[in-house]
Amino acid sequence: MQLIIGNKNYSSWSLRPWLLLTHHKLPFEEIRIALDQADTQTKLAQYTDAGKLPVLLDAELTVWDSLAICEYVSERYLDGKGWPADSVARAQARACCAEMHAGFPQIRGQLPMNCRATGRQVPLDAALRREIARIEQIWSIYPETCSASGPWLFGEFSIADCMFAPVVFRFNTYGVEVSEPATRYMNLVLGHEAIQAWHEQAIAEPEVLVTEEVGA
Repeated sequence: MQLIIGNKNYSSWSLRPWLLLTHHKLPFEEIRIALDQADTQTKLAQYTDAGKLPVLLDAELTVWDSLAICEYVSERYLDGKGWPADSVARAQARACCAEMHAGFPQIRGQLPMNCRATGRQVPLDAALRREIARIEQIWSIYPETCSASGPWLFGEFSIADCMFAPVVFRFNTYGVEVSEPATRYMNLVLGHEAIQAWHEQAIAEPEVLVTEEVGA
């Protein structure tokens, strides 16, 4: 398999399937295409017509979109174990992933992922606060409900944790304060071996995208 990703410092969508593959120690070749460069689209066109990252190549198959990639990997290589085994938890996990995939525009726009930045501050308007409160609710309720099967969002590590990992980086960068249960979940994600490796590699990247460098 080959996974084509963007900058580790900025590409939240790239992190999601990368984390699933890395957590489960599935072998893959990583191909990085730096975003917003003069040759970005030319390089990307070699792998997909969709014009966006990430992209997974597996033999003759091309899969784009982070959630679609995670679903494929779970079915093809994990015997479905990308999702919780319990049917109720699995349904809830899928619903939360869909909500994350389609929603939270204020968090995406006002708090762009910037792994290597620390201590950034941005004003939190009412719309942004509502989205933060919803994330906090998800991170507080479900780990408690599913704690018997593990410490992650829905017990065992799942695609849901991959989908929310970039938000953990965002909240860490901008010092977003959340409840104690949500903070515990953030610390769990930040302590993951693969997340720490991603962070180290993000710090080492040379590119600086001015549009993503927000906050004082």
